[in-house]
Amino acid sequence: MSILIDKSTRVMTQGITGKTGSYHTHWCREYALGHDCYVAGVNPNRPGQVFEEQPIFATVAEAKEQTGANVSVIYVPPPFAAAAIWEAVEADLDLVICITEGIPVRDMIEVRDRMRNQNRRTLLVGPNCPGVITPDEIKIGIMPGHIHKKGRIGVISRSGTLTYEAVAQLTALGLGQSSAVGIGGDPVNGLKHRDVLELFNNDPDTDAVIMIGEIGGTDEEDAARWARDHMTKPVVGFIAGVTAPPGKRMGHAGAIISGGQGTAQGKLATLEACGIKTTQNPAEIGDLLRSVI
Repeated sequence: MSILIDKSTRVMTQGITGKTGSYHTHWCREYALGHDCYVAGVNPNRPGQVFEEQPIFATVAEAKEQTGANVSVIYVPPPFAAAAIWEAVEADLDLVICITEGIPVRDMIEVRDRMRNQNRRTLLVGPNCPGVITPDEIKIGIMPGHIHKKGRIGVISRSGTLTYEAVAQLTALGLGQSSAVGIGGDPVNGLKHRDVLELFNNDPDTDAVIMIGEIGGTDEEDAARWARDHMTKPVVGFIAGVTAPPGKRMGHAGAIISGGQGTAQGKLATLEACGIKTTQNPAEIGDLLRSVI
């Protein structure tokens, strides 16, 4: 098994004709070769066209109706990306993965509030994320597929590059991944660490989890407390930004220490207090995971 996506997933690409969307859709199709996971594209200005055997539709609803797609990946430019997310949510897809970086915070707050107020069932990963991969079955996003190996370790991360680092270490140690989820580093996003921990905890084919966070917010602490009370599998953690000065944003829009909250030291202390082993050296993430299984 896996979480969120597998070889039976049917994907549409919103923004399929743009440079980024077409490039990554091509390589995602190559990765899932034989599973026919990528079935449609969406561009309101190019309905009726075709991209690598995938028909392009004017709307998400039409793409879903005509192809049975249940997941969307979004490469739409920032000014229009929040509207693209909402269109996918309105179409009642199972999952939306938004890769786009730089979406205005106000736009994302409006989408988040509408999803909550209308009790929408669609799950959102991102924005500003690398995507989700279930190794040797399907990848949706921009991660390098070749570093992944099918196995039983779950990976959750706010950082794309640190996701790749952890995965590469696991693969080098002979430890494959059940799924790897990059939740994104924006201040307003969809699934949190806690949500993905719960999915991995309920997955019978995941034996342990790596949780990678960074400065800013309290999501990692919330996840650690949930894990302390509910998690039945070992979790190890890494928090980026130990040397970050207060008030300075480091990389992601959400990675900022404000009012003395969200420091790496505070997060690490909470994780350790909740029984999650941590390291301050990113080169040791794989070895740390191996030590608990």
